[in-house]
Amino acid sequence: MQEARSRLVQRVAAHFADSAKLKSEAAAVLGEPIARAAMLLAQALQAGGKALACGNGGSAADAQHFAAELVNRFEAERPPLAAVALTTDSSNLTSIANDYAWEQVFAKQLRAIGRRGDVLLAISTSGNSPNVIEALRAAHEIGVAVIALTGKGGGKMAPMLSRDDVQICVPHQNTARIQEVHLLVLHCLCDAIDQQLFGTRR
Repeated sequence: MQEARSRLVQRVAAHFADSAKLKSEAAAVLGEPIARAAMLLAQALQAGGKALACGNGGSAADAQHFAAELVNRFEAERPPLAAVALTTDSSNLTSIANDYAWEQVFAKQLRAIGRRGDVLLAISTSGNSPNVIEALRAAHEIGVAVIALTGKGGGKMAPMLSRDDVQICVPHQNTARIQEVHLLVLHCLCDAIDQQLFGTRR
C-alpha cells in the first residue's frame, strides 16, 4: 500500500512539474497574442459589443467559465460585461443537432445573436473541432472577429484565421496540459480586460 501511494505521489509531482514547465515556456510565446486578444475584447466591449464563446467538453466548461467571469466579475468589483457562452442552452443545442447537424450548433446561434463588432472566442485544444470550425466560418460571414484558443499547432483552424483575428496556440500536444494553459490564458484575458476598461489593480 505504501509503495503504491509513493508511486502515485511521484506521478502527481510529475504532472505538476510538466504543467509548470509548459506554463513557463509558453509565457514567452503567448504573451503577445494574449495582449492582442485582450485589446480586441476590451475595444469590442467598450463599443457595446459582446464576447461569445464556444467549445466542446472541457473547452465548453472554459467557455462558460470565461463568460461568467465577464458577466459577474473577475477579481475586482466592476459593472457586468456582455458575454454569452454558446454551450449552455440545451434546447438550442439539441434542436439544432437534431434538425440540422452537430456541426451547426454554435454557428446557428452565432448567426442569430452575433453582430459586427462582437468577438468570438473559439476554443479547441486540437484546432480541429468541426462545430467550432463552423462557428469560425459563421463569424467571418457576419463580421465577428475571432480569437482562436488552440493547441497542437492550431489544427485546421489556424489557416482559416484572417489578419484581424488572433491565434493563441499553446505549444504542446497533450490535451490535459493544453487545457491547463487555456485556463491561465482566460484569467490573463479577464485581468487585462478589467485593467483596460476599469484600471483595476490587484
